[in-house]
Amino acid sequence: MGFQHQTNPIQIPVPGGKTIAEHFGIPSTGVSEISIAHMVAPPGWGEPFQSPNFDEWTIMVRGKKQIEVDGKIIVLSAGESLFIEKGSRVRYSNPFVEDAEYWSVCKPAFSLDLVNREPEV
Repeated sequence: MGFQHQTNPIQIPVPGGKTIAEHFGIPSTGVSEISIAHMVAPPGWGEPFQSPNFDEWTIMVRGKKQIEVDGKIIVLSAGESLFIEKGSRVRYSNPFVEDAEYWSVCKPAFSLDLVNREPEV
């Protein structure tokens, strides 16, 4: 098959009110080489630190998202993008007043086995 038209992305439940619509990846299409997902993180949302075994690209659509990576804090705004190399210690959050809307691309595909989240303190 020369193409795959995704018309029904998988909604992945996550805590904290964040929504994930995965267009390509393990749960949506069975593809483990790459995952592509549209996400909306509400104000106050955050995740624990993680050291993923995948590269991740984030493309901001609306709002802002805070990324703590290897001891630095980056605020990613609409129209900007960021690449995080696998093995980096990273924490994503939205401490701002509006939703953070963005796309995430992971290679290989995101999986709980590869994300290596640290326990919340």
